[in-house]
Amino acid sequence: MDNTKHAPAKKRDGFRSRWGFILACIGSAVGMGNIWLFPTRISAYGGATFLIPYLIFVVLIASTGVIGEMCFGRATRQGPVGAFGQATLERFGTRSYGMAAGLFPVANSLAMAIGYSVIVGWICKYTFDAFAGTYAGMSGADAFGAAFGEVAAGNALWQTVGMVACIAILVFGIGGGIEKANKVMMPLFFLLFVGLAVYVATLPGAMEGYKYIFLLKPEGLTDPMVWVYALGQAFFSLSIAGCGTLIYGSYLGEDVDVPGSAAMVALFDTLAALLASLVIIPVMAVAGQQLESGGPGLLFIYLPTLFAEMPGGRIFMIVFFVAVLFGGLSSLINLFEAPIASLQEFFGMSRRVSCLVIGLVGLVVGLLIQLIVAQWMDVCSVYFCPIGAFLAAVMFFWVMGRERVEDEVNKGRTAPVGAWFFPLAKYVFCGVTIVVLVAGVVFGGIG
Repeated sequence: MDNTKHAPAKKRDGFRSRWGFILACIGSAVGMGNIWLFPTRISAYGGATFLIPYLIFVVLIASTGVIGEMCFGRATRQGPVGAFGQATLERFGTRSYGMAAGLFPVANSLAMAIGYSVIVGWICKYTFDAFAGTYAGMSGADAFGAAFGEVAAGNALWQTVGMVACIAILVFGIGGGIEKANKVMMPLFFLLFVGLAVYVATLPGAMEGYKYIFLLKPEGLTDPMVWVYALGQAFFSLSIAGCGTLIYGSYLGEDVDVPGSAAMVALFDTLAALLASLVIIPVMAVAGQQLESGGPGLLFIYLPTLFAEMPGGRIFMIVFFVAVLFGGLSSLINLFEAPIASLQEFFGMSRRVSCLVIGLVGLVVGLLIQLIVAQWMDVCSVYFCPIGAFLAAVMFFWVMGRERVEDEVNKGRTAPVGAWFFPLAKYVFCGVTIVVLVAGVVFGGIG
């Protein structure tokens, strides 16, 4: 028998508390999809008509894929490259095939981080401008569209600022950097959005927005596209890509209840999306408008146009973009962690050097792709994220096998998970990743 198969990993940095881990995972999940896409889906497909299938898919993915990636990381104490290698070592006696496969989600995480850094740079610019009152006196979507066009064409200063902030947090490691930062950013994110939601509720006309959010049209549930986009929204919102959740899981103690933690992440991620909807859709109603398109145009053109016309709009814009910045930065930190950890694990680099190398690569490439960032992110999300999730699920549920999986999932629990868990994860969730990939290719992206 190969005695190296279950050899204890060397001591590595880790989360200092269960809530620190949960908040970091919430930070990785809460991002632009919650803010600029979820409200758009709610608006397009009729409130609760979309919310019902979305919640069904959130429960399915959180109770299989999220648990699986967290446990896979904890079981191996390594990032995707090492974890995949450990899986094939235990099953086939060799690490090489698994390690080669593990490079894929790490490379995708770096590519996603580079694209996301461009968006975080935009958010940094708008946050600064909101404080500076740059948009005071500006009105009309054409004016705000022209302003965003200038930012999107070249935003080197604020993109650099966002990158420096991200790397500065990562340099301090898991407990001293990622955990501490998310313990500040995530509570403030929710507090700020709750404050915005309360303020919006006082504006005349907001009630029409609330009515629409919770409107149920049963006939809409027969529309297959409602289910397709609900699946995409749930899948991408929970950050399933075989990398970010896995690497955070690798820093987790064995006394932590992973299924319980996964449930908390899913709950707060859903609350973040609902809070964004409770702010954005009523704001549209107050302005007598209907939300018709999402993405950067919603965040950087249409909403600022409405804020400029609202009572207290400047303050509203400041609070809104600060909250969005916390959401974007927390996601960016997660995306960069796996590439940084991989340099540490396989090249023996120090944490500081690994952060500087990845940060420099990310900044240089990010500046070069500013004008094609939309296409860059589409390729990463439509093709690479589902493939990464599929590879991680196959390695954990199929290659490592039922006994090893159930042993890891039940660590830290007072009662074992039910017999339903393994077949649901092995067959249904793996099938879901394939469906997400195919549907994304067919429809040009579903999340």
